[in-house]
Amino acid sequence: MSILTPAVTGSDQLHRDALTVLQPGFVGTATPPDWVRRHLADGLGSVALFGRNVVDLKQLASLTAQLRAENPDLLIAIDEEGGDVTRLEAPSGSSWPGNLALGAIDDVALTESVARELARALVACGVNHNWAPSADVNSDPRNPVIGVRSFGDDPELCARHTAAWVTGLQSAGVAACAKHFPGHGDTAIDSHLGLPVVDVDVDLLRSRDLPPFLAAIEAGAKSVMTAHIMVPALDPALPATLSRSVLTDLLRGQMGYQGLIVTDGIEMGAISDTYGMGNGTVRALAAGADAICVGGGHDDEETVLHLRDAIVEGVRSGELAEERLADAAQRVRALGSWARIEAQAGQADPELAIGLRAARRALRVVRAPGRTFAPVTERPFVASLSAEPNFAVGYETPWGVSAMLADRFPGTSTAAVGPEDAAPGALAATADRLLAGAEGRSLVLVVRDEHRYPWMTELLARLLTARPDAAVVEMGVPQAKPAGALYVATHGAARVCGLAAVEVLTGQ
Repeated sequence: MSILTPAVTGSDQLHRDALTVLQPGFVGTATPPDWVRRHLADGLGSVALFGRNVVDLKQLASLTAQLRAENPDLLIAIDEEGGDVTRLEAPSGSSWPGNLALGAIDDVALTESVARELARALVACGVNHNWAPSADVNSDPRNPVIGVRSFGDDPELCARHTAAWVTGLQSAGVAACAKHFPGHGDTAIDSHLGLPVVDVDVDLLRSRDLPPFLAAIEAGAKSVMTAHIMVPALDPALPATLSRSVLTDLLRGQMGYQGLIVTDGIEMGAISDTYGMGNGTVRALAAGADAICVGGGHDDEETVLHLRDAIVEGVRSGELAEERLADAAQRVRALGSWARIEAQAGQADPELAIGLRAARRALRVVRAPGRTFAPVTERPFVASLSAEPNFAVGYETPWGVSAMLADRFPGTSTAAVGPEDAAPGALAATADRLLAGAEGRSLVLVVRDEHRYPWMTELLARLLTARPDAAVVEMGVPQAKPAGALYVATHGAARVCGLAAVEVLTGQ
């Protein structure tokens, strides 16, 4: 059969169920594309929103209202973790600190409150399914994709804050999604690019990686997202997203989870480059997944038709039981119905100020003995040292403190420094250039995950040798030793984290 068959009639339950389990993205901000409307009429049960769909909150509310007019029980999903990973506020940075900041504070009541206020903002925009929180325990400090998205490296801390976040979000009528099962924290590869392997024994998985997911289940999490990772102790042949041992035997069976299981993006390299999107989709459903996330990079009708027809063909060939597909589709519809009813309870204006208050509490401030940092009172020089952000964070969201200081002090000078500026033979010249620019000014050095990048550590050391009076602001995981006359760890790069750091830099 053609992989691009036309739209189907409403009486074809198999095709309707195949559409229901997809969570596709699309391009558009003012109105949904015609193809989305057609497939909603044919049974599509979810859509996924990304930064490309958001101009502002009023616009997003209009867009989601048009989508819901086609299906009142539609699940409208978004990847809104707060902190570094934001879609609602991608152009400006988030009003809410992320998980690492909340974990650093370790106040579960605050975590619950932050999640509740974020949920109210989502409800106001018509969003009812949030692919958050990250329940991963960041046990590998080299982790390139989790990092500040985790509450920390302690399983019990992660567990209690995961539960609080789930409770807060769902109390305002937005379905939470604990991710990335069975735990993406012990990886040194980004699953957007390849297939990570977590090669540890089952006892360590149970004591380290699974407690936050158990806590999420006990808190009533409406959905769990799979990880595109290999865990040989659970399944030596298949990644978790495609493994019946992981999704059905462990998550559903041993852990007793009965909610929606959604995959991480099926187009991510860990699956699409190894199994193909269509084959991966069928295998995931057969393994126990109920919804297929797609659309971060493939946002067109062709992708939806390709996956729909792959599912139909999987049923007809016997690779996917029709009863398994029907069960998955029913779980999607049931969650959509829950969200329609519960969203009414979350209709209240969000308290945005709580985000800045939390970001202030998350700061770790270290003043070097014997050195004095004079608060910034006029045009400083700000150098931001960073590698490229990971795929989950994206390239469009600003970070740092340079723009905020420039707003306060016209004439502020800034420099962005990347790995190419610290390549062999270039590092000394880069240091000299920055020091020349900072002559006669306060010097603020902003880093992100310094511990992961030797070039950053070396450049920072050169600069601080010449300017021991400089301030260092770490906006990633504060794993490296504090340095500078003033050291500020924000535990994340959300806009409010930057604002809180600026308050300290300026002596407020």
